[in-house]
Amino acid sequence: MSEALRPDLAIIARHVARGARVLDIGCGDGQLMAALRDEAGVDARGLEIDPANVASAVARGLAVVQGDADVDLAGYPDKGFDYAILSQTLQTARAPDQVLDHLLRIGNRAFVSFPNFAHWRVRLSLLWGGRMPVTKLLPEQWYDTPNIHHVTIDDFRAFVRQRRITVEGSWFLSRGRPTSAAAANFRAEHAVFLLRR
Repeated sequence: MSEALRPDLAIIARHVARGARVLDIGCGDGQLMAALRDEAGVDARGLEIDPANVASAVARGLAVVQGDADVDLAGYPDKGFDYAILSQTLQTARAPDQVLDHLLRIGNRAFVSFPNFAHWRVRLSLLWGGRMPVTKLLPEQWYDTPNIHHVTIDDFRAFVRQRRITVEGSWFLSRGRPTSAAAANFRAEHAVFLLRR
């Protein structure tokens, strides 16, 4: 990839098929979309809530509209995309279960990545400090964080199992590097899942 991608985005980029149709929800400034377009000939579209990020993405020549995943996904057609991507956004959604339902309706497959709130450093911070953790990966204080649903890997696994969603792939990261699935709920800082119905 021409521009260094965040580790979870790099995993997603490696697993998106050449020439695919992609909707990136919560696309930020469009870094992943630009990489997919430039390196894999992907037809990428984006939805982003932050107007400054929308402007940055549009300046890159990307098709990005301002919108809210909690509200605006209902207007997208069924199976309109090969992949729907939700990276580091699930925990900020007001209704993450409904957002995931839309992802799997809109895309033939869905990538979801999120910070693991059961990582051992988070647990240790709560145990010893008694306060919500502030880390490199979760840098905001409790009162200004956009993270309103503190999901863990085991929570997510149980959620997809209950809903009979198929997990086609899963990757776990610690300090930006791959780590094994063994004890991922304790050891991994981030998770990436590839899902389909």
